Amino acid sequence: MRVRVRTTPRAAADRIAGLVPEADGGVALKVAVTAVAEGGNANKAVLALLAREWGLAKRDLAIVAGRKDRRKTVVVAGDPTQVLALLERHVARLRG
Repeated sequence: MRVRVRTTPRAAADRIAGLVPEADGGVALKVAVTAVAEGGNANKAVLALLAREWGLAKRDLAIVAGRKDRRKTVVVAGDPTQVLALLERHVARLRG
């Protein structure tokens, strides 16, 4: 499963800030991390935050596009049906 993420490094707190529209009509998960975007620190923080929030192991997540960009693509390993259900529950919480 691939998830679009828009990252904000050097934020006040590590958090998933909601959903944001993309220029192509898609939607990305907005993720803020306190880590700086140097030496891959922000990328590591994004993966750690997503793993913690979603109850997954860090090894189940990988950035496959956008390592040096604020817009990233994260692959979530596992059974697609279970991963989709997890993401849908999380998005429902974000929407309130």
